[in-house]
Amino acid sequence: MGTPVGDGGGWAVPPPPAGSSDYTSSYSGANHTPMPPPSPGLGLNKSTFTYEELAAATGGFSQANVLGQGGFGFVHKGVLPNGKEVAVKSLKAGSGQGEREFQAEVEIISRVHHRHLVSLVGYCIANGQRMLVYEFVPNKTLEFHLHGKDQPTMEWATRLRIALGSAKGLAYLHEDCHPRIIHRDIKSANILLDSNCEAMVADFGLAKLSSDNYTHVSTRVMGTFGYLAPEYASSGKLTEKSDVFSFGVMLLELITGRRPVDPTSKFMEDSLVDWARPLLTRALEDGNYDEQLVDPRLENNFIPHEMARMVGCAAASIRHSARRRPRMSQIVRALAGNSSLEDLNEVSKTVQSSNIYSSNDGSSRSYDTGAYNADMIKFRKMVLTSQEFASSEYGATTDYGVNPSSSSSDSR
Repeated sequence: MGTPVGDGGGWAVPPPPAGSSDYTSSYSGANHTPMPPPSPGLGLNKSTFTYEELAAATGGFSQANVLGQGGFGFVHKGVLPNGKEVAVKSLKAGSGQGEREFQAEVEIISRVHHRHLVSLVGYCIANGQRMLVYEFVPNKTLEFHLHGKDQPTMEWATRLRIALGSAKGLAYLHEDCHPRIIHRDIKSANILLDSNCEAMVADFGLAKLSSDNYTHVSTRVMGTFGYLAPEYASSGKLTEKSDVFSFGVMLLELITGRRPVDPTSKFMEDSLVDWARPLLTRALEDGNYDEQLVDPRLENNFIPHEMARMVGCAAASIRHSARRRPRMSQIVRALAGNSSLEDLNEVSKTVQSSNIYSSNDGSSRSYDTGAYNADMIKFRKMVLTSQEFASSEYGATTDYGVNPSSSSSDSR
């Protein structure tokens, strides 16, 4: 995609910095906001960009270069002077963070490298404007390929490869990063695919980078209700085990081909999780993976023991109690066939013996189906009271890789 200079095409694109009369007049660098000294970048010889550089790269943030829109703002494709393609995410204003804090967080995430994580290559801070520059991933999102209109059926081998790759990326964030990183918004729209359909997890750490404002974060989270762990309704906090729950929902999408929440479906009266739980239990007991659970579009073209591994991982990941869910590294081993499904139950057995659930706010209580249902009632009330705001504020499109005119599977 080229980068002709544009006027933004009527989209709510970032305004030019104070002192610039328009996009094009600022390309020379005059009147731009001073930036920190360049630091070593990821193949770019820098990790900080001026507003003018990113405006030039994206054709003035033109509509032609819009890749998508999420809860945090617009994403534009750009081409740097050296020919490298990037995705520029413009964060919405209103963050409570100072510029030093934001820059420090970006520097941490810029050092995170894994083949299944989308690399952050740089950033821009200009007069309160904050932009993140990511490597460009060309093959859109898992959501697009799994739920997009008129898309060919995704083969089983591809589904398993995507599940394993994204699990490895998350395990790295949770267990190998220092400090650890909780994603907070795992969903199929945040799994990008490269030209070989290898999964790359996007937007990790973005919730913390964008804002420390509680209302902003919780409103955005409610926009992806179908993926959210039930304990959030009681604690208001998200942990690694919340990510595991969301990952389990994504596994259910890969297994069933269904959306996390689909009010038009004749199969699901409620969420995908509640609909699938008894089917997962039955399948693990009798080894029968029929079309009631498995995506009928696969036409039984899958390897049964591989399906058993994914079903087992999904069932363990969406357990009511956060403490009973496995770690992502355990899920990686199970999906890869390097451990038995029994290993996913080790934590569950330990917690079950005490029958205590420790919530994120430090309290302890028995956590059973009744407590889970009570939390889900709280969730639904939260969603209903914010529905009007959420639909107007976050109801456009998903993250980059999705054409702005395409439909989204988010319950936004």
